[in-house]
Amino acid sequence: MKLAALLTTGLLALAVLGSALFVVVARHDSRTRFTVLERLVTERDELNIEWGRLQLEQATWADPGRIERVATRDLGMQLTPPAERRVLP
Repeated sequence: MKLAALLTTGLLALAVLGSALFVVVARHDSRTRFTVLERLVTERDELNIEWGRLQLEQATWADPGRIERVATRDLGMQLTPPAERRVLP
């Protein structure tokens, strides 16, 4: 009877230690993954800010007034007089 009780107690002790070790490993893994998640969220936010800046820059470069200024000043283009314009059907 004592041998069975000792064996049962030993197995239970091993099960408790194994369970405790698993909890430690799982908690460490959870913290590691949370750290990675936080880093990725920060990176996503920075990329969203950069995307917004790029959209503003694109809107600035594509402004019709700016395009007309560059066409006339840098490229020497000029508007065709109304008498020379033809509308094609």
